[in-house]
Amino acid sequence: MFRGKIFVLSLFSIYVLSSAAEKNTSFSALFAFGDSVLDTGNNNFLLTLLKGNYWPYGLSFDYKFPTGRFGNGRVFTDIVAEGLQIKRLVPAYSKIRRISSEDLKTGVCFASGGSGIDDLTSRTLRVLSAGDQVKDFKDYLKKLRRVVKRKKKVKEIVSNAVFLISEGNNDLGYFVAPALLRLQSTTTYTSKMVVWTRKFLKDLYDLGARKFAVMGVMPVGCLPIHRASFGGVFGWCNFLLNRVTEDFNMKLQKGLTSYAVEYDFKDAKFVYVDIYGTLMDLVKNPMAYGFTEAKKACCCMPNAIIPCFHPDKYVFYDFAHPSQKAYEVISKPIVYQIAKGLA
Repeated sequence: MFRGKIFVLSLFSIYVLSSAAEKNTSFSALFAFGDSVLDTGNNNFLLTLLKGNYWPYGLSFDYKFPTGRFGNGRVFTDIVAEGLQIKRLVPAYSKIRRISSEDLKTGVCFASGGSGIDDLTSRTLRVLSAGDQVKDFKDYLKKLRRVVKRKKKVKEIVSNAVFLISEGNNDLGYFVAPALLRLQSTTTYTSKMVVWTRKFLKDLYDLGARKFAVMGVMPVGCLPIHRASFGGVFGWCNFLLNRVTEDFNMKLQKGLTSYAVEYDFKDAKFVYVDIYGTLMDLVKNPMAYGFTEAKKACCCMPNAIIPCFHPDKYVFYDFAHPSQKAYEVISKPIVYQIAKGLA
């Protein structure tokens, strides 16, 4: 508990510094790619069972309306965009959806709940793969050119935008399973994931991206779904799964450090976003941040179909997604890190 109080004080200090840093930072837009941590509604337009556009999702959102976000309110994409003083809500992108000119100029979301950096993950869950999201970004660029008219302006917007990326949660959360492990070791698989991530980043770089905020994988072994499935009567975290996650995050962080000095990524900047560590602090010390429950989900579990009365007291809203309050807490040091590292 003592350590938790120290962290709260340091978090407050970082937030004060963050406010000052943000005033001196000007990002043109924010683009989100990846999975349900960032998805603001793209799965609404897909033939998949993985959707968040129905009750009880969105209970804390404006007008208590489900938008396709996997949570009780805004998700990490929205909160980071607001923290960077870009805008409060980042709309989902879809070729069949009309998006305002202002939103096209300030950023949209391409992320798809259930997506993975491994194409097999996305195909199995019938959602947008990393490659599909790159294709959508190309389509977006055509629309942006029609809005701003000048190629130079398009380049300015894209090169000065934050590219927020969350991949790997579903690859490790769903597919590090006995059937997969018989084919390859977890060490081999996490190394492949880093290779696939590099290709994804290079594809975006070739389209003009220069400022990358790449998120590590959450402590998936501590998600309510894995506690309920493998945690026994006490609901322990799945430490084996967390070890695999830590292995991938370490490799990803080293990879991003090396990309920053590669000629293939000339003029690019990379920030590793440690969502594992920040979220794990909430899981271990929930009371220090105003939470009363860090093991169980507020809703959407077999034993909790009806949502709880106070989702802001829960670290997790459903089986695998943090609550809006949890996102708000962990975003404060992360926003400062992004503002400083990508300025």
